[in-house]
Amino acid sequence: MNILKDKVAKLSFVALLITLTAAMFYTPTASAHGEKSQAAFMRMRTIHWFDLNWSKEEVAVNDTMTISGKFFVFSGWPETVDKPEISFLNIGIPGPVFIRAGSWIGGQLVPRSVSLELGETYEFKVLLKARRPGDWHVHTMLNVKGGGPIIGPGKWVTVTGSMGSFVNPITTLTGETLDLETYNLSNTYFWHALWYGLGLLWVAYWARKPLFIPRSIAVEAGKGDSLITPLDKKVTLGFAVGTILIVAVSMSSTNEKYPITVPLQAGLLRGIKSLELPAPTVAVKIEDATYRVPGRAMQMTMTITNNGDSPVRLGEFNTAGVRFMDAAVAQDETGYPDDLLAEEGLTSSDNSPIAPGQSKTIQVTASDAAWEVYRLADLIYDPDSRFAGLLFFFDAAGNRQMVTIDAPLIPTFI
Repeated sequence: MNILKDKVAKLSFVALLITLTAAMFYTPTASAHGEKSQAAFMRMRTIHWFDLNWSKEEVAVNDTMTISGKFFVFSGWPETVDKPEISFLNIGIPGPVFIRAGSWIGGQLVPRSVSLELGETYEFKVLLKARRPGDWHVHTMLNVKGGGPIIGPGKWVTVTGSMGSFVNPITTLTGETLDLETYNLSNTYFWHALWYGLGLLWVAYWARKPLFIPRSIAVEAGKGDSLITPLDKKVTLGFAVGTILIVAVSMSSTNEKYPITVPLQAGLLRGIKSLELPAPTVAVKIEDATYRVPGRAMQMTMTITNNGDSPVRLGEFNTAGVRFMDAAVAQDETGYPDDLLAEEGLTSSDNSPIAPGQSKTIQVTASDAAWEVYRLADLIYDPDSRFAGLLFFFDAAGNRQMVTIDAPLIPTFI
C-alpha cells in the first residue's frame, strides 16, 4: 500500500512540475490595466496629471510617439504613502509593447530615479518606440519608492506592422553597432537551457527516491538521518562544486571578452526644474462637499474670491485623471480619452463671471458615470474620507488659472 501511495505521489509531483513548466511559457494577452483597483485616495491625493497629449493614436512598428504633459505633486500627500523623494517616471503598458527611448522632466533627461517636491508642478515628455502590433492601453505612471506605481490616465494606441521587423540599434562606447533586440540571443537561450537542465537533473535525482509518505514515516520513527545516504552527499557536493565552477569560469571568460563595461546607473537626480506657474489670483474655500451615491455626483459648496484684474469663470474640475467640464466655458481639443472626459459633467448654481474683487458662494456639481466606473466613489469608504483635485478658471481671453482643492467628503444616500 505504501509503495502504491508513493507512486501516486510521484505521479502527482511530476504532473505538478509539468503544469508549472507549461505555465512559464503561457503569456496571455493583457488588454488594459488595473488602475480602477488602485485606491481612490491614491489617485486623488498624490499625482495630478493634466494637459496630457498622446502624439499618435496609431503608430507602426519601429516608429515613435510621445506622451507629454504636466503633473502636479499634491501638497496634501497622504500620510500612508511614502513621499516621492525617490521616484521614476514610467509608462504603464501591458509588457514590452513599446520601448522607452527617452524620458524628460523639466527639460532634463531622466534615465533614472528623481527627487520630486510636494506642491510643485513639473512638465514631462516620454519618447516611445513601437515594438509589438496590437491595441494597447498606454498610461502615464510614476513609480514611488515605498508608494508603488501611481497610474495616470490611459489611452488606446494601435500598433501596426510586424514584430519580426522590429530593430533596436545602438552604438557602444567602443564604436560597435548592436541590435539589442537580437544581440547575443543564442547565448541567452544557452544559459537558460543549461540552468533549467541542471535544475531538472537535481529534481530527477531526488524524485527517484521514495518521496512523501515513506519519508514522513521514517522521520516520525526517528530515522530521518537514514534518508540521506553517502551517495546523496556526494551528488550534492558534485552539484555545488559544479555550479561554482560554471559561474567562476563563465565570469572569467566574460570579463576577458568584454574588458570595457559601464555599471548600471542607479543614482538619484536632484534639483529637477519645476514649472514656474504664475501665482493664481483666484482663491477657493470649500465650505462643504458631499457625494450623492444614488446620483453618482459630487456636490461642493465653495466660496470663490477673484483677486485678479479680469472676470473669471469656473471651467473644469480634474481629479484622478477624470475631467469634469463646463462646456459653456471650456472644451477639450486634445483628444483626451473619452471614458475620462465628462464634457458636460460640471454644473454650477451660478457660473456667471466673477468680477475682480468679488467673492461668490456657489454650489458646484461634478456628475458622471466615471465616479462608479473608475471606482472613485470608493473614497467614501476610506477611513480618511477626503478628496482633492484641480480647478481651472478661465477669463474672457481664454487665459487659465489652476487652483488646488482638498477637503473632507461626506456621503449621502438619498
